[in-house]
Amino acid sequence: MENCTLTGLLKKAASEFPHRRALSVSGKFDLTHERLQELIEHAAARLVDSGVNAGDVVALTFLNTVEYVIMFLAVIRCRATAAPLNSAYTAEEFEFYLSDSESKLLLTSKEGISSAQTAATKLNIPQVKVSLSSGDEYIELFPSPIEMSSNVVEIVNDPSDAALFLHTSGTTSRPKGVPLTQQNLAASVQNIKSVYKLSESDSTVLVLPLFHVHGLMAGLLSSLIAGAAVTLPAAGRFSATTFWSDMIAYNATWYTAVPTIHQIILERHFSKPEPSYPKLRFIRSCSASLAPSILERLEQSFGAPVLESYAMTEASHLMASNPLPEDGVHKAGSVGKPIGQEMAILDENGAIQSEGVKGEVCIRGPNVTKGYKNNPDANKSAFMFGWFHTGDIGFFDSDGYLHLVGRIKELINRGGEKISPIEVDAVLLSHPDISQAVAFGVPDNKYGEEINCAIIPREGSSINEADVLEFCKKNLASFKVPKKVFITDSLPKTATGKIQRRIVAEHFLAAKA
Repeated sequence: MENCTLTGLLKKAASEFPHRRALSVSGKFDLTHERLQELIEHAAARLVDSGVNAGDVVALTFLNTVEYVIMFLAVIRCRATAAPLNSAYTAEEFEFYLSDSESKLLLTSKEGISSAQTAATKLNIPQVKVSLSSGDEYIELFPSPIEMSSNVVEIVNDPSDAALFLHTSGTTSRPKGVPLTQQNLAASVQNIKSVYKLSESDSTVLVLPLFHVHGLMAGLLSSLIAGAAVTLPAAGRFSATTFWSDMIAYNATWYTAVPTIHQIILERHFSKPEPSYPKLRFIRSCSASLAPSILERLEQSFGAPVLESYAMTEASHLMASNPLPEDGVHKAGSVGKPIGQEMAILDENGAIQSEGVKGEVCIRGPNVTKGYKNNPDANKSAFMFGWFHTGDIGFFDSDGYLHLVGRIKELINRGGEKISPIEVDAVLLSHPDISQAVAFGVPDNKYGEEINCAIIPREGSSINEADVLEFCKKNLASFKVPKKVFITDSLPKTATGKIQRRIVAEHFLAAKA
């Protein structure tokens, strides 16, 4: 049972590595695995005293703080469901997410988040503020529960408990609610731990927000169940100026990030290089396609293999990854091999495709959600033929490595020619004067859809639209060459640093209009 629940895996790590560092706030304090476990148990008891019952959904909105980590794991420990929310949401967004998740309680930092509090007040959801007492004694709740008598020792976590409730990013429709069980989370963190060989001697600095599945599962929880150490930046969020000093100070052996953050780290390296860099086992990239040219620059700059991987919320994060160098080749442009689950490429009729043939990437396994919340239509289309359908188009090569072509809804159909925007991105990013780039489809009277792109030039570069188009004509088939190039100093991103083509297209089409 211990290996079938996230809470069981965390307890096991705390008993095996009690005195090893588990969690640090940069420059402030460290917690051992044993101490972190004590704080979680204590906080869980206070939640029970505050009226939290098994099955209740508890919303949390924090920066990346130690209070968030403790309370997130305490909610799960008392068999409730944690629903982490982005603190940057507007009051209207909080209102949607709090009501859609049917949250019974809102937890925030001691300072509070006014937009979240406004929404919770409107919905009559009780609110509790949380603070770690001076030193690192215990979590304090405000208002404090009247009775402080509960003990959670007798509470047994079950693999089927709904532990985490997240929403998909809603690229094509309103966000869908995704419940993930203790078993889903346990399977996923063990998959992550195994493929990257995470152990008690590893250490990482978190650069991604913990309200998102990537930072939460790959950065934080997989480290904790391995007895490894995690450092939270002092500011509670990623900062390029403190990233390498934190990595050095805390003996980091790896980090995981989205391509946008890798590009920010590279830009800083080119403009203000550090005197030296730590010796990393690997660098991991996930949540969006990493162009081969960026991968190469990262490897050259920081002397570590860059392992691209593939994940989504509905799979409790990890689905496929490139291996460590000792376990096989890592292929630029591929997201690697399936990890810990079955994966197949299916055509529209549910037939499994052979190697080299494109189709929809489909998965099944113990890490995959059983279905969206209160959404029978989405479940019907997502779980056809006994597989979960990712919405991604890809193919397996002869070595069993998965190559993604794009989202089904993002492929650009230019007069019947299907264009993968990922392929165009990769060409644009191979230009030495282009720092960031994104290709996207726009409506066109003649072809139905036409391809446009937006680029951010490298610092000090004077690249113009004609230069970009000339470069594309040399490196792409004529029908794939963008019709229009937008040169900009910023690209619209989601809260997790992802670039969503639909949002970029809307932004630049509005600007053009």
